[in-house]
Amino acid sequence: MKDMDMIKLMERFHSDEKCRQRLEELRWPDGPECPRCESCKAFRIETRGLYECSSCGYHYSVLVGTMFQDTHLPLRKWFIALYLMIESKKGISANQLKRTLNVSYKTAWYLCHRIRAAVQEASPIKLRGIIEIDETYVGGKNRGKGRGFTGNKAVVVGAAQRNGKIILKVVPDRSRKTLHGFVGQATADESESYYTDDWGPYAGIADEDTRHETVNHSLGEYVRGDVHTNSIENIWSLLKRSIIGSYHKVSLKHLDAYLDELEWRFNNRDNPWLFRDTLLKLLNAGTLPYRDLTA
Repeated sequence: MKDMDMIKLMERFHSDEKCRQRLEELRWPDGPECPRCESCKAFRIETRGLYECSSCGYHYSVLVGTMFQDTHLPLRKWFIALYLMIESKKGISANQLKRTLNVSYKTAWYLCHRIRAAVQEASPIKLRGIIEIDETYVGGKNRGKGRGFTGNKAVVVGAAQRNGKIILKVVPDRSRKTLHGFVGQATADESESYYTDDWGPYAGIADEDTRHETVNHSLGEYVRGDVHTNSIENIWSLLKRSIIGSYHKVSLKHLDAYLDELEWRFNNRDNPWLFRDTLLKLLNAGTLPYRDLTA
């Protein structure tokens, strides 16, 4: 499934049986394994698409214990939704998936959020080398409050490794404690440089291994040699175009999930096996009940 496109997807996964076979190949490359007792001895119940464990008698399928568990949606629609989400640079809305897949809005919304939950990085990555750091506000307009009002907006901070990966996170504020804490979590100790704007709370993030350079946006300085924050600002532009053009609005409760989706898509922009790797994420992520998502 290298360099998947829509034509390949339709030709190869035109039925649920084909989709199920591929999931079994990915989850069980050496044959089925019982999720209850881990026995590899089982026989297939052909009429139901299940396996019966020869050791404990448990009936299971490749979907048990995965993000696909208990789904009533045909697997081919899962595959189409997944492909559209990872290949749409600005994302795809639940409303668009509702129309494309001919499902209810609730089904499309739940489907999108299960995929977002699956691609969340289980073990946080650490950025190295030259790292650009910046923060932005995400939220709608509030009429009558005047220019610069941010009381209805969320703060998102991001770090971008030059020509590498990104890390994005919703934070409570733009204080020194918050920003320094984020930098400590997102970057490796041996990082070469931090590039930021002239926002005061960034002062002091440098150490003996890492230098800190700034550009003074308030004086119209945006680039000084190789010192700039253009990479992370391009990510903010992509995020806001996604919200305005695709999602139209996102809730603060689920904003981190949308950031996880953007991170996964951007960090795998050169990955020819992205479709396969995202399927593996869904198989390894566990379940996400609707009641937990909406609690």
